[in-house]
Amino acid sequence: MPVDYTVISIGTLSHNRLWGESAAVRTAHATTTMVAQDDRRILVDPSLPAQILEARFHERTGGKLTDVTDVFCTTLRPVHRRGLAALEHARWWCAEPELETYREHLKDLQESAERLSSDDLATVASDLKLLERFQPAPDKFGPQTHLYPLRGASPGSAGLLLTPATATILLAGDAAVTAEHLRCGQVWEGCFDAEAALESLRDILEVADVIVPGHDNLTFAPRRWL
Repeated sequence: MPVDYTVISIGTLSHNRLWGESAAVRTAHATTTMVAQDDRRILVDPSLPAQILEARFHERTGGKLTDVTDVFCTTLRPVHRRGLAALEHARWWCAEPELETYREHLKDLQESAERLSSDDLATVASDLKLLERFQPAPDKFGPQTHLYPLRGASPGSAGLLLTPATATILLAGDAAVTAEHLRCGQVWEGCFDAEAALESLRDILEVADVIVPGHDNLTFAPRRWL
C-alpha cells in the first residue's frame, strides 16, 4: 500500500513575529497529521486536547482515535503532545536524541528542586513518567515512511519523510514552523540552536516537494537556496 497522509488539524503560533506580534495573542497548537502506511496509522504531533482531537480526527478521516496504531512526536515540547491521554492504546515514538536530552533536562530540574515550586516539581515528575511510554523511533516506519533528523528547533527534533512515487513529503515539525517562515528563509525565534535550525531548513528546501510545517497548513517547497 502506498503511503498516504492527511492533515488532521492546522496549527498556529501563540504569536508570529513576521506579523508584528511580540507577545501571545492566541493559544498555540501544533499541526497534527495522520500517516497511513500498510496497516499502520501514525498520528504525528497530537497537539489538541483529547476531546477536540477526537472530533477533528473523525471529521478528517471518518475514523476514531482508536484506529491510530502509533504516535510520533517531532519534539517533546508540551504543545506538541496535549492529546496523548486519548492515545494510551498506541505505541509512542520520538527520535532518540530528543528523548535523551529531554530526560536529562528533566532530571537536572529535579536536582534543582529548591528553585522549583511544588506544582513545577509535580509537572517534572509527571513528564518523566510520561517519557517511560516513549520508544526511540526506528529509521523507518514503513517502506515509504522514514525518520528524518531536523536538529535545531529542539536538541533532537526530527520529522517524517514520505516518499511515494509522485512527490517527496516532509512532516517537518518546528524545523519549518510556518509556510511564511519557509518563504522568508527564517527559523523560529524559540529554536534551541539557531545555526543548526537554519541548516535543517536548508535541508528541507533541498529534499522536499511538499512540506507540512509545525504550526501551519501544508505548503509546496519554494525552490531556492537560502
